[in-house]
Amino acid sequence: MANPFRWFSQVLAVSRFSILGLPQRLGSSATAVFGIAGVVAVMVGVLSIAQGIVKTMTQSSTPDSVIVLRSGSTSEMVSGLSGDSVTVVRDAPGLARDGGATLVSPELFVIVDLPLKSTGTPANVPLRGVHNAAFEIRDGLRMVEGRRFEPGLNEVIAGVGAEAEFAGLEVGSRIAVGSQDWPVVGIFEAGGGIAESELWVDAAVLQQAYRRGNSYQTVFARLESPQAFQAFSDALTSDPRLNVKVERTEDFYAGQSAMMYGLITGLGSIIALIMGLGAIFGALNTMYTAVSARTVEIATLRALGFNSGPVVVSVLTESLLLALIGGVIGATLAWLAFDGIHAATINFASFSQVTFAFEVTDGLLVLGIVFALFIGLIGGLLPAVRAARQPVANALREM
Repeated sequence: MANPFRWFSQVLAVSRFSILGLPQRLGSSATAVFGIAGVVAVMVGVLSIAQGIVKTMTQSSTPDSVIVLRSGSTSEMVSGLSGDSVTVVRDAPGLARDGGATLVSPELFVIVDLPLKSTGTPANVPLRGVHNAAFEIRDGLRMVEGRRFEPGLNEVIAGVGAEAEFAGLEVGSRIAVGSQDWPVVGIFEAGGGIAESELWVDAAVLQQAYRRGNSYQTVFARLESPQAFQAFSDALTSDPRLNVKVERTEDFYAGQSAMMYGLITGLGSIIALIMGLGAIFGALNTMYTAVSARTVEIATLRALGFNSGPVVVSVLTESLLLALIGGVIGATLAWLAFDGIHAATINFASFSQVTFAFEVTDGLLVLGIVFALFIGLIGGLLPAVRAARQPVANALREM
């Protein structure tokens, strides 16, 4: 039986020779490192878009907030509720109260065209008609510039994300709503949630502007506690006067973001796979070059009694070390280049723009480095086997 201590000592010795020889193969090694770094940076950058969208959606809700839509609706755009239905919802059990009134905000959701600041291209910007309770239902919502709109007046307030991405939303400017120009009187933030992508106006005024009568599309509400959800939901869904469904807002927005998350994650995976294949060929070339340069060295060690196993491990160690360096560089570049960048994209559920910030998470950085190590493992495996199998006598003749 082979001596394990002797085997490990051979691994350490051969790996040490391999690593010390890296400066002699600096060109090919650098090519592999920066090729892998590029793959990791692009993969992490693309996936950070999906993470940013999910974060924007998940920060839009709390466990005690709910949304009521018409039964069968998949988004606010296709939902519809009458004023009488809203009255029934207001009287449902389990709702939180403020000054004796339930925290319920029946809302309208329409789209207006505004140009993107970056390109001037027209974009579908969400315009939401809300009631006063909306400011209490959404956590973290506060004015950062100007003031709230006055109920009954044609005034607009814009989320900080919308103001940053779309032209003409500075305080004091005017935008077209229906057949009139409405002034922008304030800018608000909402803890990074999706509301920051929206424009808000008084719901009653928006009803008149779009001739909606006494109708809404959704009702947002806050519960006494998260545990009150079931009683609230059962009361509404079992009421014969209503045809509605009730969801926690966190579940609703998770469903809204699922399509975007899947699309971007799938695209990022395909890009990473294609680029990863190129990086694997680069690593193969680098490690074959390294094995060729060490032919005599490896043969000499084999002639001195070193086993083939330590030779395989040493080549893989060199490949994994280069991949690790490339992965760390790529992950660092992705974090520096992408984290926190603000952008806007289409929300396919509502066909409107949603603003978000790229989110380079710790999990993405670890994933990038693990993917780099996988590239290094595959790229070093065949050269390692070749190094172990090369005939000792033939190699020694090259001395």
